[in-house]
Amino acid sequence: MHIYLLAVNALGLIIMHYDKYLAKNNMWRIPEKTLLGIAVIGGSLGCILGMYSARHKTRKPKFAIGLPVILIAQISATALYMQK
Repeated sequence: MHIYLLAVNALGLIIMHYDKYLAKNNMWRIPEKTLLGIAVIGGSLGCILGMYSARHKTRKPKFAIGLPVILIAQISATALYMQK
């Protein structure tokens, strides 16, 4: 499980930087649902780090608010699961 989380968060970080690169070079972009999907499957922290380190999508509420909400939900779900 730890390797999975490390990999999906690394992917989230990389994909945010790559989408910023595509945006700066007027190339086809990665769909927002793909970026958010990576966050939902466990890469939320990596996506947040990528969003702020690349300064990408920080003004879009879907990301600026949505990604932290996803992360908090994942942490809460994990904490509830660990209590059982």
